Amino acid sequence: MRVVALMRIALVVPGGVDRSGRERVIPILLWLIERLARRHTVHAFVLRHHPEPCTYELLGATVHDLGRASGPTGLRSILQLRHLVRALRLAGPFDVIHGYWGVPAGLPAAMAGRWLRTPTVVTFCSGEFVCLPGYGLQCTWRGRLTVALAARLATRVHVTSQYMEGLAKAAGLRVDLVPLGVDTRTFRPRAAEPPAGPPWRLLHVATLNRVKDQPTLLRALARVVALRPGVHLDVVGEDTLGGAVQNLCAGLRLGHHVTFHGFQPTERLPAFYQRAHLLVVTSRHEAAGVVVLEAAASGLPAIGSAVGYIADWSPSAAYGVPAGDETALADGILTLLGDPARRERLAREAARRARAQDADWSATAMERLYNAGLPRR
Repeated sequence: MRVVALMRIALVVPGGVDRSGRERVIPILLWLIERLARRHTVHAFVLRHHPEPCTYELLGATVHDLGRASGPTGLRSILQLRHLVRALRLAGPFDVIHGYWGVPAGLPAAMAGRWLRTPTVVTFCSGEFVCLPGYGLQCTWRGRLTVALAARLATRVHVTSQYMEGLAKAAGLRVDLVPLGVDTRTFRPRAAEPPAGPPWRLLHVATLNRVKDQPTLLRALARVVALRPGVHLDVVGEDTLGGAVQNLCAGLRLGHHVTFHGFQPTERLPAFYQRAHLLVVTSRHEAAGVVVLEAAASGLPAIGSAVGYIADWSPSAAYGVPAGDETALADGILTLLGDPARRERLAREAARRARAQDADWSATAMERLYNAGLPRR
């Protein structure tokens, strides 16, 4: 068995590593940092988070928040790159620089790596390869240029799902596929599925925004409750749309069928997964979809848009439907609610996959990617 050498790892991130460890965090990133820091020296360099620079310890890693540069967009980018290179030099040298997200972290990380002659990995895990109404880096020349430059300057480009790998290949890129798994200490299998409904409990975990497409979710729910009135939907996620989703819910006369719980910290999510019958995902795009993994590790099957992990896993471990298709989504929900054996098969296979590639597995896989010598493409 190959022994992974101890390394000095620099992670460049847009945020998600708040000193609280609970709010303003990206859990999948924290799980990776925590595990890498058990064996390696890990420094995280944060762009565009705190107004002023600061340094603190988190999960065994040292976090350097570079503060927010001021001035016009172009000048801010130049200043941030300059601050990043200086911080990397002061804390370094490093064996690898890893930029997490194409924008705003990927391109500065790749440029800094070239400047410092350090191998780099850039993770594309957002809208780098898509153009949707109001979303996606392929919608503007600046976004397309940023993605192209980051990919060209990076030593390796990393994605976390087969779905995203397909989009990258369509763009002419060769990528490394390493799924980033969840903490299975937090998300554990439930002893048994909740009692058969009614009430049937659906769960949606996502920020309320246009890409997550809650209108399709609510319109599908209206079709479902017309045939099965004993269905209730729990919506967990921060509202960024100023109550528009709640207003639509009221307009569809679904007030008695929906509860909006707002933002919930990670440690409160398992209770939602444990009591639900189905996770419903309606995103127009997902580079991966961590909530699908969290649900799977908890024994909860998922239905929804065939993007991210649902696209990867359908039909044997998830139920995929076309994004934005409220009729297909409603039909699928009704089918699964009426077929407990199929729900159980989906849940069992999803759990197997989530646990086979959990956060511990992912950290080891990323170590091997870092330690492979990262030859230039």
